[in-house]
Amino acid sequence: MTHPDPTLFGHDPWWLILAKAVGIFAFLVLTVLAAILIERKVLGRMQMRFGPNRVGPKGLLQSLADGIKLALKEGITPAGVDRPVYLLAPVISVIPAFMAFAVIPMGGAVSVFGHRTALQLTDLAVAVLYILAVTSVGVYGIVLAGWASGSTYPLLGGLRSSAQVVSYEIAMALSFATVFLYAGTMSTSGIVAAQDRTWYVFLLLPSFLVYVMSMVGETNRAPFDLPEAEGELVGGFHTEYSSLKFAMFMLAEYVNMTTVSALATTMFLGGWHAPWPISMWDGANSGWWPLLWFTAKVWAFLFLYIWLRGTLPRLRYDQFMAIGWKMLIPVSLAWIMVVATAHTLRNTGYGGWASGVLLAGTLLTLLLAAILWRTMRFRPDRAVPDTPAADSFPVPPMPARTSVTRETTDA
Repeated sequence: MTHPDPTLFGHDPWWLILAKAVGIFAFLVLTVLAAILIERKVLGRMQMRFGPNRVGPKGLLQSLADGIKLALKEGITPAGVDRPVYLLAPVISVIPAFMAFAVIPMGGAVSVFGHRTALQLTDLAVAVLYILAVTSVGVYGIVLAGWASGSTYPLLGGLRSSAQVVSYEIAMALSFATVFLYAGTMSTSGIVAAQDRTWYVFLLLPSFLVYVMSMVGETNRAPFDLPEAEGELVGGFHTEYSSLKFAMFMLAEYVNMTTVSALATTMFLGGWHAPWPISMWDGANSGWWPLLWFTAKVWAFLFLYIWLRGTLPRLRYDQFMAIGWKMLIPVSLAWIMVVATAHTLRNTGYGGWASGVLLAGTLLTLLLAAILWRTMRFRPDRAVPDTPAADSFPVPPMPARTSVTRETTDA
C-alpha cells in the first residue's frame, strides 16, 4: 500500500503547492455549497415536506442563488458598533477555518505532471495540535462579533460560545491523547498510516464517542447551538450582521463542520484508507481512489450533523455545560488510564493481557458514562421554598373587569 513519504513534504515546486492550496479551497467551498443544499433537502424529507425545488433543476442551484443574494444585499452597519472590530470579526472566523485543513491527508502519494507528491498540503510533527490551535482562534471572531455589535443578545451569544469552546476542547484534546499513545505520533499522515490494518474506531471506541459529541459542541451546531439560539438570543452573535459579513459566518460554520469531520476521519476511521470489503482490492489504496474514500467518510459525518439537527431538540445551557464538564471529561480521563495501562502491557510482552484490559476498560468506561448520564438526568430536584398563596398578593383589576364594574355602577 502507498503511504506518504515524509520526505515528500517541503520539496514540491511552487506551482504544485499553489495548485494544492487552490484545490483545498475549492473542495471546501464546493462542500459548503453542497452541504447547505443537501441539509435543506434532507431536513425537508425528515419533516415530510419538499426542500428547495424552484431554483435550477430540482433546486440544485438554490445555494448558488442564496450566495448571490447575500452578496447583492445591502450591508447594514448599526450605529452603536465598534466598527473596526465589527468588520474584522467575520474575517477572524473564516480564515482559521480554511487554515486548519492544510495538514489533513486526503490521499496517498500520487504523480502530478511527473512530480510525486502527497494529497496533503503539508504535514507537521505536531499537526493535530496545530489544528486544535487554529480552530481555537476562530472563536475569537464569534466573541468579538458579539462584543462589537453593541447589543445585549449578541454579547451573550459570544460569551456562551467562548465558554462552550473551552469546555468541549478539553474533552476533544483528551480523546486525542489515546490516539497519540497508539499511533506514537501527532503527525496526521503518521496516524493514518498506523491505521493501515485496524481503524481506531474499533480499538478506541470511547474516545471516538467523546470526540463526536465534542465536535458537535465545538461547531455550535444543533442540539448544541446555544450561542445562536433564536428562542432566547434572537439570532445570537451574528444578529447585527447582514450581507457578505453574515455569509462569512455561515461559511466559517460549514467549513469548520467539514474540518472536524475530516479530523474524525483521520483520527478514527483510517483516513483515506478504503473500507472493508473494498480494501480487499489491491488498488483500492493507491492512485486517486483514496480521495473518494476520504470524501465519502467526511460526508458520512456531515450527514450525522444534519440528522442530529432534524431529530434532537436544543438543550438548556446548564445541561449542555454539565455534559462537557461532568461526563465527557471524567470519562476521557478514565479511558486514558485504561489505554495507557494496555499500551504498557503490550510493550512489555503481555499482549493477551493488554487486549483483555482494553476490552474490560471499554465496557467499564461506557458503564461510567451511562451512570454519569443517569445521575445528571434523573437527579432529584432541589427543594423549592414555600411561597405565599396567590391570593395573598395584591392583584390590580384587569381593564375588562374595571369596565364591567363601571357599567354596573352607571346602571
